[in-house]
Amino acid sequence: MKKFFDFVVGCLACACLAGLAAHAQPASPQFQVDDALYNKLVAIRQDLHAHPELAGQEKRTAATVAAHLRSLGLEVQTGHYGHSVVGLLRGARPGKTIAWRAELDALAGEFADPTPFKSSTPGVHHACGHDIHIAIAIGMAEVLARQRHTLQGTVVFVFQPEEETFKGAKALLERGVFAALAPDEMYGAHVTALPVGQIVVRANEMFAYARRVSIRLTPGLTPQDIEQLTQRVQRALVRARPGAKPWELHAAGDPAIGLASPATAFQDYLILDRAFDVHTQNGELVLEAYVYETAASRLDHILPGIQRTIAASGHAAKLRGLSFVQADPTVMNSAKLTGQALGTLQQSGGPAVVRLGYGQVPFFNDDFAYFQQKVPGVYFFLGGSNAAKGIIAMNHAPGFQVDEQSIRVGVESFASLMAARLQVPRDGPPAE
Repeated sequence: MKKFFDFVVGCLACACLAGLAAHAQPASPQFQVDDALYNKLVAIRQDLHAHPELAGQEKRTAATVAAHLRSLGLEVQTGHYGHSVVGLLRGARPGKTIAWRAELDALAGEFADPTPFKSSTPGVHHACGHDIHIAIAIGMAEVLARQRHTLQGTVVFVFQPEEETFKGAKALLERGVFAALAPDEMYGAHVTALPVGQIVVRANEMFAYARRVSIRLTPGLTPQDIEQLTQRVQRALVRARPGAKPWELHAAGDPAIGLASPATAFQDYLILDRAFDVHTQNGELVLEAYVYETAASRLDHILPGIQRTIAASGHAAKLRGLSFVQADPTVMNSAKLTGQALGTLQQSGGPAVVRLGYGQVPFFNDDFAYFQQKVPGVYFFLGGSNAAKGIIAMNHAPGFQVDEQSIRVGVESFASLMAARLQVPRDGPPAE
């Protein structure tokens, strides 16, 4: 999951834990992870955690994944792009094709890691949870493979490289990863600071639209001029509901205004990075910052608004250029599939565990969005925090940890979902 901000709001996890920790016991899922499989998946996760690899360098990780998939009898494809691995699980009868995505890469940087299986590679860490995602996908493949004689259709497991650089999904599609597979639906999940046992999903946008704005000016502004100009742009652009502060991530778990509340503060907003990146390039003064907008229809208003603000500041003559220098798509869940998946998961996991989300998360994004441009799909948030154990799964943050019970929750919930979706005819009601 790509992160756009350079600061960490640790209290987000605390708020999520306080707001969502209590829940009822779920009903038994269709697939259950016994202790032997759970211990196997934990060992896989811890091995990957200890041997992280950066985007474009996931050779060992890919080999580990491919070996496990082959041991389960899956057809394994490599070489679509980079170190990608694709595993095909064909059921006993023909039917739909459904894809599940997991990511292979880790993060660059020094992250405090309190685990005994911390990274053995200096400057590289699994601080976003992709090792958890890999273990979940392998576990899903195993429990589904055990029941392949009952399955109608094919499940495609896509282990993509280079998610953190936002390159892997797009490159796989450009190189025809689905040319011969043509999935009908695609799913994926990301571990978050929500409590372990929680799954949250919403239709349409899961994140705000992120745009990196570049303002190019003639040199000559003083540091004070720059500060005043950027503050003026901030004041002119920021939009939020009365009393709402969507830039304060600690409110994301608040029962009254958080992401799981119909009255969430994380809807209908436009916010910017706390500070602009100021540098010189090709003889020009360049000011850059990410802008986060919840409404696609308002994206075209951002640059004209900045231009008017610069003109009103008295610096219009110095403006040399104004543009978006990065405009990635955002995760866009199929409304139809989200509703159907939510119902299926609530039947197998209980409505207090699988929850409907409302707001759009700022500061983060995922290149799963590129897959959704080609295949209708759904992206879930999966809780990984455990307050009682002092575990906070705040992605990209120092001290990032994940309760490994999230592996069990993920496998049981999402394997059950895959099996259920295979039974649903294309564009029709569930099969009898």
